[in-house]
Order: sequence, then structure tokens, then C-alpha cells
Amino acid sequence: MNKQLFNFFLLTISIIILNSCATKMPIEKGDFKETNLVELVKLDSTIILDIRYATNNNFVGQPVYKEARAFLQKDAAESLKRINASLKPLGLGIMVFDGYRPWDVTKIFYDVTSKENKKFVADPKEGSRHNRGCAVDVTLYDLKTKKEIQMPGAYDEMTERSYYDYTGGTEEQRKMRDLLIEKMQADGFTVYKYEWWHFDFKDWQKYRITNVPFSEIK
Repeated sequence: MNKQLFNFFLLTISIIILNSCATKMPIEKGDFKETNLVELVKLDSTIILDIRYATNNNFVGQPVYKEARAFLQKDAAESLKRINASLKPLGLGIMVFDGYRPWDVTKIFYDVTSKENKKFVADPKEGSRHNRGCAVDVTLYDLKTKKEIQMPGAYDEMTERSYYDYTGGTEEQRKMRDLLIEKMQADGFTVYKYEWWHFDFKDWQKYRITNVPFSEIK
């Protein structure tokens, strides 16, 4: 069985499990801020997208999104816009791999990921900060060529090369990774220690876990 067929098999099984309600979306109590998801490219057209979860080019091996779009809570989106602007004098911009993620997709990711790699995905019993619209997966791109800047590890690579403090790769790759982290953390985001591309917004706990598909976001 080839890798793509195997991943498709796992995805199918996970959907069956999901539909059987083996794990349900967490029910949260308390007061939360109103969800206000903003589409990033409408806020800033110079933020570019590479939504791999809408393609076969991801660790699942199959599309899990029907639309190649990215959203964040308004405060987080405004912060990302400022970060993008601060990179322009350096000839760089923000490329987004993923933003808000419906809870159903987090469940799929968890089910298809091996036990030893669970640290790279969120437990659906607790929900993801992506589900709250307060996490974003990003990298840098060259403003002139529109090409992705090379980092020490690839997006969604489940190895130590993804760690934010990985000491391998080239000096230039580490420099670009550290620049991205510096810019993001200077404006309200915190990097996830196992994924150089994943950043959580400072107020993530103030928003509810959400399971609304992209097509229903107004």
C-alpha cells in the first residue's frame, strides 16, 4: 500500500470515528469574547497564502479543507498585519499556511498521527488554539520573487528540525527562522517549542473553541 493510499485509509477511518462521536467537542463554561474571525487576505492583500490542507500536499495526504482560506480573530489578524508591514523594509513578507481551524479537522489530525508524534498535534479533548482563531502557521517569503524563504525544517515536518531552537540547518536558515520568531513575538504571538511556524496569540484563552466551516464565516 503506497503512502497516499495509506493516509487516505487513515483519514477515512478517522472520519468514521468522528461521526460516531467517540470524542466530542469540549463544552466550555464561562465568559468568552465574541468570535470575530477576519479573512487575512482581505485585511492585508500582501499577506499571501499556501493553504496546504486544501491540497494533497500535507501530512494527511488528502485535502481536509474545501477552501484555501485563512482567518484569525480580529485582534490577532491586526497584529499579523503590523508584523507583515514591519518586514517590508527587509524585502520580506508573511506567508500563511493555516489560521483558524474547525474542531473537526483537529480531530482528524489527532487520529491519523502516530503516538510518538502526538506532540505535533492538539488533543481534540482539549481543543486547539487554532480552533479558537488564535493560532497561525506562518513563514516568510521574498517580496520580489514571491518564493518561500528556506528554514531549517519544512512545514509540518514531524522531526527535531521543526523545533524552534534546532541548531542544525544553515546559518542563513536559522537567521530567517529567528527573525520570524522575533517579529512575531514582538507583537503578541508566542512560538510553539516544537514547531517554528506555529504561533499562539496572547489572548487565545479568551475565545471559545469553534467548529464553523470556512463557508459559513461571514
